[in-house]
Amino acid sequence: MDLAPPSPKAQARTLTVLGLESSCDETAAAILRRAPDGTIEVLADCVLGQTEAHAPFGGVVPEIAARAHAEAMDGLVVEALAEAGMEIAELDGIAATSGPGLIGGVMAALMTAKGLALGAGKPLIAVNHLEGHALSPRISEPLAFPYLLLLVSGGHTQLLIAEDVGVYHRLGSTLDDAAGEAFDKTAKVMGLGFPGGPALERMAKSGDATRFDLPMPLKGKPGCDFSFAGLKTAARQIWDGLEAPSEQDKADLSASMQAAIARALARRTRRALAMFAERYPDAPRPMSLVVAGGVAANKAVRAALEVEAETAGFRLIAPPMKWCTDNAAMIALVGLERLARGEVDGLDAPARARWPLDAVSAKADPAIGSGRKGPKA
Repeated sequence: MDLAPPSPKAQARTLTVLGLESSCDETAAAILRRAPDGTIEVLADCVLGQTEAHAPFGGVVPEIAARAHAEAMDGLVVEALAEAGMEIAELDGIAATSGPGLIGGVMAALMTAKGLALGAGKPLIAVNHLEGHALSPRISEPLAFPYLLLLVSGGHTQLLIAEDVGVYHRLGSTLDDAAGEAFDKTAKVMGLGFPGGPALERMAKSGDATRFDLPMPLKGKPGCDFSFAGLKTAARQIWDGLEAPSEQDKADLSASMQAAIARALARRTRRALAMFAERYPDAPRPMSLVVAGGVAANKAVRAALEVEAETAGFRLIAPPMKWCTDNAAMIALVGLERLARGEVDGLDAPARARWPLDAVSAKADPAIGSGRKGPKA
């Protein structure tokens, strides 16, 4: 069943959207308002993490995550509405992550949104989680299209050109593991705790990043693709070769691994910066490099990208730390942008385990068997 699309004049009026997110291990609800000039106001932003539930296993357990999302989602919606001081009837639309992600989790937000949309007679917007990350800097500041996007998280490492809402062109992607997975798995090998990426970054602060010689993935290879499987394996081999590793050993390997990942991301991004500048010679200067996703919160990664951006005549833009990791504010933002364009979905919108960002505009089901095969690929 398709709900009636908003008026073509929707872009000329204020819009308010509830966004829901449950693709991995954060249950979230947020309410954002978009003014006619595109200015965004965050009215409510509620996130409930699951760290304690997954910590004993050293990683996210899909069944535990799905159950926790289903139990928490209704309460978070009520909390978000209360924080915004609104009734559901005052909303202009309801947006939810429709993929990619752990399918049981994705269904929690999407089914809740469908029920609310049907019951309240509101438009439904089924959002690609990756597009939420791609647009997330626009929550807090104006950001003109086109821009170069490095999407880097536990499940994704991609370089794309963001040409407009729903229009993305991929320049490169990971051939195996994502950068965030390399962080997490290395932290797990050393027993640093969960979540692994932030734990490794904390440990690296007291480490010597030059102690261990780690390889440069795809050194000398053309293009903008990434590879982190070999780097992850090299770190494990170093760890296994240490006899009774000390806390300083942990710190030094953490620092070396963090530096190697940041260096790999920066070098491949350097090529994409040149490609972008050649493709858009008349784009206003400085051009923008956006880094988004959970790994965008890593300060060493940001610093390495900052150098590359400045050297190429770009400015580096990243969302505030709280909107780097999974959240519903970015989902509500995509909902607002699409609703303003008159783009809504029917109540038969599917939950997707895979949904490449560069297939958003085509609404295409992604091909199976190519590229990254992780839970959020």
